[in-house]
Amino acid sequence: MPNLRSAKKRMRIEAKRRARNKSVKSTVRTFVTKARSAIAADPADPQTAEAIREAISNLDRAVSKGVLHRNNASRRKSRLMHRLHTAEQGAE
Repeated sequence: MPNLRSAKKRMRIEAKRRARNKSVKSTVRTFVTKARSAIAADPADPQTAEAIREAISNLDRAVSKGVLHRNNASRRKSRLMHRLHTAEQGAE
């Protein structure tokens, strides 16, 4: 436990930020998981495209809020699209 006043304040600030970041990361994970399961179910379905669009949107939102690094989000988006294209090729 900190003794200095500034350290106590820093802990309060970090706790708030951690809670906010945790919420954003959780949302991102949820949407990415939904997109992956949609790709696995039916890659050609319009709902799959919508799920991917929402996942990408949430990744971009996390980057703009400073929760994720832009390269991290870019890598995740790339992997999602690669998964989609691979599934589409296998379905044909």
